Amino acid sequence: MAARSLIPRLTDMIEAIERIHTVLRDIPIDVFEADWQRQWLVERGVEIVSEASRHLTDELKARHPEIPWQKVAGIGNVLRHDYESIAAPIMWRLAQADLPALEKVCREELKAERERRSSRN
Repeated sequence: MAARSLIPRLTDMIEAIERIHTVLRDIPIDVFEADWQRQWLVERGVEIVSEASRHLTDELKARHPEIPWQKVAGIGNVLRHDYESIAAPIMWRLAQADLPALEKVCREELKAERERRSSRN
């Protein structure tokens, strides 16, 4: 059985992170805290990132120990099951401080995966 491609999951993660950055572009935290619609959009994007990360291979995750993969996966559970504990400053900090490194890893891995796929053809 052929290994499933990582391309769709990595693409989903990158697109979700890009959308989060678009929603937060050039707005201060106080504006974000007062805008429930932006908060919901960011939360949905993080849910997508979380769920897609669960489908990445252990090998990929092992190549990037600097990413807290269990936390990436776990934040989705918090958003779905413990949503009342989510505060806007937490989501803001996650988007500003944590997602850029994750996006960089996803872009590197997507490029490598595409190169592997094209070399097989």
